[in-house]
Amino acid sequence: MPKKRSGGGLTTTQQAAKFVGVAALSGAVLAGIALPAAGALGLAAKGTVEGFDEIPSNLKTPPLSQRTTIQDRDGGTIATVYSRDRTVVPLKDISPYMQDAIIAIEDSRFYEHGAVDLKGILRAMNRNVQAGGTAQGASTLTQQYVKNVFVEEAGDDPEKVAQATQQTLGRKVRELKYAIQVEEELGKKKILENYLNITFFGQQAYGIEAASQRYFSKHAKDLKLEEAALLAGIVQSPSRYDPVNDTEEATKRRNTVLARMAAVKSISRAEADKAMETPIELKVSRPKNGCITAVSGSGFFCDYVRKTILTDPAFGKTDEERAKLWNLGGLTIRTTLDPRAQKAANEAATAKVNKDDKFAASVVQVQPGTGKILSMGQSRPYGLDQKQHETVLNLAVSNKMGGSTYGFQVGSTFKPFTAAAALEKGISPATTFTSDWKMTLQERDFRNCSGSPAGYAPWQLQNELESEKGTWDMTSALGKSINTYFAMLEQKAGLCETVEMAKKVGYERGDGKKIVENPSITLGSEVSTPLSMAGAYAAFANRGTYCTPIAIESIKDPQGKKLTVPKTSCSRAMSERTADTINQMLKGVVEDGTGTQAGLSDRDNAGKTGTTNDRKDAWFVGYTPNLSTAVWVGDDVGEKSSMFDVTIGGQYYPKVCGGCLPGPIWRIAMTGALDASETPGFNTVSVPRGKDKENEDEERGDRDRGRNRDRGDDDKPGDDGNRFPGIELPEGVIGGPGGGGRGGQDGAHPFSPPVTVPGHGW
Repeated sequence: MPKKRSGGGLTTTQQAAKFVGVAALSGAVLAGIALPAAGALGLAAKGTVEGFDEIPSNLKTPPLSQRTTIQDRDGGTIATVYSRDRTVVPLKDISPYMQDAIIAIEDSRFYEHGAVDLKGILRAMNRNVQAGGTAQGASTLTQQYVKNVFVEEAGDDPEKVAQATQQTLGRKVRELKYAIQVEEELGKKKILENYLNITFFGQQAYGIEAASQRYFSKHAKDLKLEEAALLAGIVQSPSRYDPVNDTEEATKRRNTVLARMAAVKSISRAEADKAMETPIELKVSRPKNGCITAVSGSGFFCDYVRKTILTDPAFGKTDEERAKLWNLGGLTIRTTLDPRAQKAANEAATAKVNKDDKFAASVVQVQPGTGKILSMGQSRPYGLDQKQHETVLNLAVSNKMGGSTYGFQVGSTFKPFTAAAALEKGISPATTFTSDWKMTLQERDFRNCSGSPAGYAPWQLQNELESEKGTWDMTSALGKSINTYFAMLEQKAGLCETVEMAKKVGYERGDGKKIVENPSITLGSEVSTPLSMAGAYAAFANRGTYCTPIAIESIKDPQGKKLTVPKTSCSRAMSERTADTINQMLKGVVEDGTGTQAGLSDRDNAGKTGTTNDRKDAWFVGYTPNLSTAVWVGDDVGEKSSMFDVTIGGQYYPKVCGGCLPGPIWRIAMTGALDASETPGFNTVSVPRGKDKENEDEERGDRDRGRNRDRGDDDKPGDDGNRFPGIELPEGVIGGPGGGGRGGQDGAHPFSPPVTVPGHGW
């Protein structure tokens, strides 16, 4: 039995035999002899010579993983992302010194031999026999290139990498055959170009351009002699000859390369000596990779773009195809992000909520008529460092796209959908309903879309204050966010019609499940996302036409070819008259209703406040004719906490409401995003008003609340958290605007069996 050296390697005799075998095989290949599956040398058939006569096409033009650049709509760079840091460049953009250096040290006879260097094999065999081990390799630069292609294809799969680099005679045979055919197809210059673009140079740099930028912060075409020699020397062992970590070892290796260049006469001895005397002077660049480096807090938007490519069938039929496109990179992605709007959204999200607060804020903006997402801001920075209060949870989007499990209950921001459904059914905005401050309806009187009763339990709901009783029309009920009115309006318009209207304007649950057809939906019991809400309200701004949100304008591949990207899909959700009427009524919310702290004074604007169960979520969603913005504030970690007696952004709130925190955030975002010179107005329509039979009661209630009306949608005097004096209810029964009789919260199933609780949605 053959013996091994003490170090575990092959003996000198075995090394010699191996190289003789390789030489013999090389000769056989060169002679065009077809090799059997198993031969005298004992080659194993599996994985060695299968498909021997067919060269993979990607060996000639391998798809190399490169940097992808994500841009805003103006072409500014948002972030650069890559699985491998590489920028492919043509040979003309690589310094001649670099070309000469890599050839001198890796394959000095590159232009003299074919794909296989028999002379080199014999020389290496002789040297290794003399050294008693592997002192010199015999692979040509072409063979190394072929091996690198297979390593590149293996990606980060350890098993595939092992197969691509396994030290077997079978792999060598395949490598030799492919090398011959590659030389015939490409020629020396193209092989050299491909090799310099595929090779790993350490420090996460793949290809000569990335390496030149990493170590010297310059383009590969500008490399000087001593710099090129340094990089050429790294290839043999990127860790051992890393100049960043071991300057002395790297210098020795560089000088070896320079000496070799002089020996093969690619430079003079004098040039080599001068370069050897030059100290290594690095100018290291630390490339920023990934959405964590995105500008103006746009990391969440950047990640949304990534998720879009990984999930949208436009970019591949399967998950594997889409992942391959993303990982190969080299893409130039022009997005819909407006840098001005993004800066404003980021400033707004962080102006009123600190990153280390228990509660978080999310701001997202959509352009009416195009569906273009213009910004995504968040109070917590994008990242993985929890000590710095970073997160990768995108509070603006669905779970599929990187958001929370369910989304968030939307409270009274749902009420305009009920109003739109009623108007579409022919119900006049002058329609009045009279009610006490609380009431009981029967679920069986509401029909779902299958025509069945929505349930059989009594639905008990109420307004926030006892004084909120009387007669309201649609305009006043929206302005004051009257729960009892909207419960009766939904009953008249139809539960199914209300749900269908919500669907038409793009209202979706954050978990992607079907919307639950429960009467309490009109008060905001269902969950959704800020992006969904911004898109839905954009339909009002766009006079009734809904356009699906999009984040990508265009994509070019590494060759500059345009890829197909998903386009917005626009459809009419309601008549222009209905949308115009909603716009006029919601103008009242920001002018003298629950959203006065949000209202803009220099242009037409409209919106709606929302606060949910036990004030666990607070919203303001509003718009101008050319911009729709949704703001959410709430607990984003673990079991949701109520926002009573809390300090957020350094300011104390006895209770958080949609108008008193999300509203001002919305105002900051809108003011910063909008151009003062562009002030389009809503289409003016006359909205009929109803006759209030309880004017005196209403006026008295207004007087009671007058001084506090600008404090928010549900921040009213006398409400210190115990909203029902003299009445004791179980904990969690009184929800604010989130449950409507079926309250729920993110992190728990929001649709448990019905309980008799007050309505919500103020």
